[in-house]
Amino acid sequence: MNQVRIVTDSACDLPQELADELGIVIVPLTIRFGDTELVDREELSTADFWSRCAASATLPETAAPPPGLFEAAYRRLAAEGATGICVVALSSELSATMQSAQLAAKAVEGEIAVDVVDSRSVTIGQGMVAVAAARAARDGQDLPTVAAGARSLAARTHVWGALDTLENLRKGGRIGNAKALLASVLSIKPIIEVRDGRVEEGGKQRTRSKALAFLVEKVREAGPLVSLAVMQADTDDVGALVARLQPFAPGEIIVGDIGPVVGAHAGRGTIGVVYQVPER
Repeated sequence: MNQVRIVTDSACDLPQELADELGIVIVPLTIRFGDTELVDREELSTADFWSRCAASATLPETAAPPPGLFEAAYRRLAAEGATGICVVALSSELSATMQSAQLAAKAVEGEIAVDVVDSRSVTIGQGMVAVAAARAARDGQDLPTVAAGARSLAARTHVWGALDTLENLRKGGRIGNAKALLASVLSIKPIIEVRDGRVEEGGKQRTRSKALAFLVEKVREAGPLVSLAVMQADTDDVGALVARLQPFAPGEIIVGDIGPVVGAHAGRGTIGVVYQVPER
């Protein structure tokens, strides 16, 4: 019997209950605060991450999982009866995570078929590709079909985010103190977009409410959607954004909490939308 399983990494920001429901295995990255190294999701919750960030003068660093972690996941799934594994990895433009997944796939060659897909995305954009792959696998599709579907969907996944603070970009040396101060005085909210697997500047809005309106407009302009999700980093207005997006949603709007991997760069208060468009 054909039993394809899905593996992704903790940059996916998928709610754990959804991953469990679909049998998605999440391989964790590690987060380093100075000399302290913590395993994402296992030793570091999102809430704990934000409180540590507030107390740290420097940005935490993130590290890709070693190939051995992926290899252990593949072997465990093979032992559970998997006939093939589709890995949906964090964009290869942003991390060495995909490389680790590929090295591990070589290590199990001949034992189980593994196809590593570059999500060309991050956070819930990556997560939604993994969800679609898991649903296709659950419907009985074989590994080549599941992986081809994931690659096609990755190319049709759009991620837009509005940052609430420039503090993390300042801490990370990506913006100077004076610029960060001026932007905060003027309430400027930078917009980011994931384009071709990289995080790019997507514009700026003068206020948070204008930034949210911009996100809603992006979704509206995209036309009929395959799926719609929201990502948020410890915000209190995510419910209001979800309500505004409801008229454009083809089904349930999944809400993902931005975890340490992306949160380290984007900062607290970041909110964003992920939408997937049909093949045209």
